Amino acid sequence: MLADLSPLIAATAQWLTRAYPASGGALASALCEAQARQAVTVAAWLRYPTSMDAALVGMAGPGGSGRLDWITGADAGTEAHDPAHAWRTWVDEVVASWAACLLTDPELARLAVAALAEGAHTTGTPAEFGRLVAPGSHDREAAALLRHPQLVAPIAELHQDGLLDRLGPGRALIA
Repeated sequence: MLADLSPLIAATAQWLTRAYPASGGALASALCEAQARQAVTVAAWLRYPTSMDAALVGMAGPGGSGRLDWITGADAGTEAHDPAHAWRTWVDEVVASWAACLLTDPELARLAVAALAEGAHTTGTPAEFGRLVAPGSHDREAAALLRHPQLVAPIAELHQDGLLDRLGPGRALIA
């Protein structure tokens, strides 16, 4: 059984950075990817807090990017059965939505990282998520599209209530 979320995290982060690409060159792309990966990691660890949850999504599959592609218009020209797009089957819609919420709301991102202490995945420190919770000016410039609340709203709003519920009733009032 697959008990780690790395395929889901990689595919969902890739989807986010393709849907909301970096502004600039190679450095901007790397910074945007790092922020997307951190947000997706936090979202995935919150969504699948135990190794059993991770194993179950590994067996059942996360659902794919179909609806996300349709919402953003990213489905144009992608063939569902094209092997070059097989990674899209590992995209998790809920995780992408939660990551979009975290990228556009710094306080919510801090609350989410703090909530990771309750899960089984956390092996490091909150400093691992520095680009998510405290992005520098280069980070914000590189991920201008990815962090733009109005641009990512159609994705963020899909499952925002679930994230707020997961973070707890007291925390939901802050967001």
